[in-house]
Amino acid sequence: MPNKRTPVAVPIPEKPRRFLNAVRAMQENALALLPRIAFTQPIVSGHVVRRFHMVMDPPSLRRILKDKAENYPKSEEAQAMLRPALGNGLFLAEGAHWRWQRRAAMPIFAPRNLTALTPVMTEAAEETSRRIAARPGPQDMYGEMLRTAFDVIAAVSMSSDTAIPREVAHKAIDRYLETAGRASLLDILRVPAFVPRPSRAVAKVIISDLIKATDAAIEARMGREPADPPPLLDLLIGASDPETGRTMTAGELRDNLLTFLVAGHETTALTLSWALYLMAFDEEVQEKARAEAQAVLGDRAAGADDVAGLPYIRQIVLETMRLYPPVAILSRTATEPDMLREREVKRGDVMLLPFYALHRNECIWDEPNAFDPDRFADPKSVDRYAYLPFGAGPRVCLGMDFGMQEAIIVLATLLARFRFTAIPGRDPEPVMILSLRPKGGVWLDVQPLGETAGP
Repeated sequence: MPNKRTPVAVPIPEKPRRFLNAVRAMQENALALLPRIAFTQPIVSGHVVRRFHMVMDPPSLRRILKDKAENYPKSEEAQAMLRPALGNGLFLAEGAHWRWQRRAAMPIFAPRNLTALTPVMTEAAEETSRRIAARPGPQDMYGEMLRTAFDVIAAVSMSSDTAIPREVAHKAIDRYLETAGRASLLDILRVPAFVPRPSRAVAKVIISDLIKATDAAIEARMGREPADPPPLLDLLIGASDPETGRTMTAGELRDNLLTFLVAGHETTALTLSWALYLMAFDEEVQEKARAEAQAVLGDRAAGADDVAGLPYIRQIVLETMRLYPPVAILSRTATEPDMLREREVKRGDVMLLPFYALHRNECIWDEPNAFDPDRFADPKSVDRYAYLPFGAGPRVCLGMDFGMQEAIIVLATLLARFRFTAIPGRDPEPVMILSLRPKGGVWLDVQPLGETAGP
């Protein structure tokens, strides 16, 4: 399905930038380091302070993320950015400490728990509908989706009597990601970690109130009977490693609860925001999706039982995450020598996994920059390691099914009730600062169905 035009993309320079120019560009947008060749080749190697390999080759990605995952831990630079907020929880832990936490946490995301938490998603979709219907016209849907997704993750994470104030958490998370997620020249130059990074010091202050509020919530819940249905915090308190019986300390509970709060709301909000931008970009797709949503929902909000009957909206969500993966680059460090295709990997090499370039690589995808949900009409036709919005292997995102269900429920509800139209001159700009955000917001003209904009 060729498009006459393509949705917004990151400007990619034809020639590599000089070192200092590249560093400055990375501080504004981490995707600025991607050369044009990353979109046309399977592996790009080079040397800037350290040897690096950009990997867009599905078999090599399988080796890094699954077959030899223990030889490719998260890079020190990535850990330094997130450690002040996420501590040593599931996202950052390595080795045995990660394995026992993963075993303990996996049952939390079993289908029965997901089903029990779904009404929160439906309620959030209803509240969002009321909010945007009250002021039809131009609206920043990125801001709206951040609020929607945070309301969901906050409600499913904690019971109402111990909930962290939304304004404290939302402000702290947003400012922390904005501050801590920018590339540091000191990291790139491999200056020892004991040399202070000013932005990291600021980030620690920003996140301190949220950490205190999280500690208080945990202290208030420990030793009490779980709520019904139990929120994630209660499930974490009751979780244990099936092999050793080990349970989480208060500090480990905090690290993992903050991981779910930080990752669990922004990634879904970004997917919904970019999906709404794409709906306004391609009105034909929007109408087809609306017809599906209305046929299933009528005028009510979507729930868990509706998700299976919304396959086209699922395709839209999947294609959105291909074009705009929330986590657009991962970095790993090789701890053992290896071979990827014909490339020699040495111990200490930096492995850059640019999912943004993978998802738009001309070796893998037809018309890679075009928006075409029909790519996912048969998900089995897509190579598992050519499409990695949730990662893969033993560290695949635990909340993948939760995030997909939330995105489908909210998007279907909104499409059944509203029409989204692009505003000329207000296209978002894809910028990666830890996550792939729409700089400037996603400004769309939003009208309840059956109504038209005023003069």
